[in-house]
Amino acid sequence: MKKTKTLMIQGTTSSAGKSIMVAALCRIFRQDGYKVAPFKSQNMALNSFVTAEGGEIGRAQVVQAEAAGIEPTVDMNPVLLKPTTDTGCQVIVLGKVARTISARDYYKYTPSLLETVSNALERLRAAYDIVVIEGAGSPAEINLKEREIVNMRIAKMFNTPVLMVGDIDRGGVFASLVGTLELLEEDERELVKGLIINKFRGDVTLIESALEFLKERTGKPVLGVVPYFRDIRIAQEDSVYLDERPVNAATGDLEIAVIRLPHISNYDDFDPLEEEGCMVNYVSQRFEMGNPHLIILPGTKSTVADLAYLRRSGLATSILTRAKAGTPVVGICGGYQMLGQKILDPQKVESENMEVAGLGLLNVVTDFVAEKSTTQVRAHVLADSGLLAGMKGQELTGYEIHMGRTRSEEVANAFQIIETPQGVADYTDGVINSSGTILGTYMHGIFHNDSFRQTLLNNLREYWGLGGGKGGSILNKDKEYDKLAELVRGSLDMPEIYRIMEA
Repeated sequence: MKKTKTLMIQGTTSSAGKSIMVAALCRIFRQDGYKVAPFKSQNMALNSFVTAEGGEIGRAQVVQAEAAGIEPTVDMNPVLLKPTTDTGCQVIVLGKVARTISARDYYKYTPSLLETVSNALERLRAAYDIVVIEGAGSPAEINLKEREIVNMRIAKMFNTPVLMVGDIDRGGVFASLVGTLELLEEDERELVKGLIINKFRGDVTLIESALEFLKERTGKPVLGVVPYFRDIRIAQEDSVYLDERPVNAATGDLEIAVIRLPHISNYDDFDPLEEEGCMVNYVSQRFEMGNPHLIILPGTKSTVADLAYLRRSGLATSILTRAKAGTPVVGICGGYQMLGQKILDPQKVESENMEVAGLGLLNVVTDFVAEKSTTQVRAHVLADSGLLAGMKGQELTGYEIHMGRTRSEEVANAFQIIETPQGVADYTDGVINSSGTILGTYMHGIFHNDSFRQTLLNNLREYWGLGGGKGGSILNKDKEYDKLAELVRGSLDMPEIYRIMEA
């Protein structure tokens, strides 16, 4: 019988670095010759991805699967929560929408999800040599412990050794590690086999005495101190990153304003623009807008609510003023819906408003429908003007996640979808206005297509009279994962981690 090893990474807080640590370990184990897969039973994130089978999972598990060198599947994240309000969320089970529910009711619902979670992990254990499991938040949230399905309950069910990660950059890491262990039950503490200090800046010898104290106080070995890094380009999971991201130090000739909507989703769509050297600014207030060369309305989990926010904040007026003066605007998914004349919601899928006026920059109308569209796509560029000049017939790939259908008989279609994982496809996506300056599409990931991105940016340069075209840079993800693995391997006691897994 195959003996699969499991290892779980938990953290003392959210954003302690669990996701990146799992990605690093997946890469290290792969480099060492193992078939390895990531797993997170329950994820709460607005950054999501569509797998080849058409299921929606958290973006972090996709990154971890890439680090492991495998295709992501819904088993790697069987339960995904996408917040719709401060107290409610959409629940996605094995890639498909199960229900929209309040936070209070969700925790009454979790026991029924435990079998789904368990079966997903068992399928991974049957297919891989090692499964690296990620926890969520903190295992010491005593108000949630009775019904949680992502931390110690999973560790106990599968007798999985746990490594506890603490973030020293935020301060209080020693108290948080000691306090977390103190709040665990005895059998839970037994499963914690080592501690990791993450995001350290400076000379590690300055904290050696504190590490020794930590070992003596908790009885747990400190398996390493991982440095804070900025120079490894790996997609981040949560919009918390947007609060902590360093000021964009790019000195490129193009300035791009991404509107930071309250329910912004899939903002990693725009990482490649920063990699090209563009000055990408996430704008949440009117005074932050400046005079960008391009405005992007990103995806959102709550189109109607975020459209109302644009109007309240004055950002809608700012966008319209610049668009009418000639500044190009791109809308993706929910941002595309906002650009239209109106949004119709007769079934009240998203709000109590059955009709909402859009920004009116595109002559399209969106109808919300109850069924969610989730699919990977291959497409051709149809248009040949403005932002899309010189790209007609060019092939690109992306993915769709939306609950609306957008229609127009007057505006030029932007893309032709030619293939999905289910086979040959034949439908259009997106539109572009007659001047070629306003573009809307449902496709996430379009800027990850190197030729498309670079041509669009060069079209922008030509439009603004900024000189000749530039080739730009192309991100080599494998090299970035290898850099991450090298950093973490050099920081952790990997022989001891292997011994922990064997035991």
